[in-house]
Amino acid sequence: MNLKQQHPETDARLIDEKEAAQILCYSTRALQNWRHRGGGPKFIRVSQRSVRYAYSDVMAWIDQRRVANTSEPI
Repeated sequence: MNLKQQHPETDARLIDEKEAAQILCYSTRALQNWRHRGGGPKFIRVSQRSVRYAYSDVMAWIDQRRVANTSEPI
């Protein structure tokens, strides 16, 4: 079952950098590096100093990285 099918009411919810980092079990600094270098979940630039993530984008990013064994590419 796809993660979006489990909680459709949360798809449109925006979360801040701290909450996104907690969901991913990474630091906020890691998210900042991903935004700069690429590779992380899609984000929304609200202003010059404010970034938000769509909960659904974070969950989709996680879902896209599921693998069954170590020989599968990411």
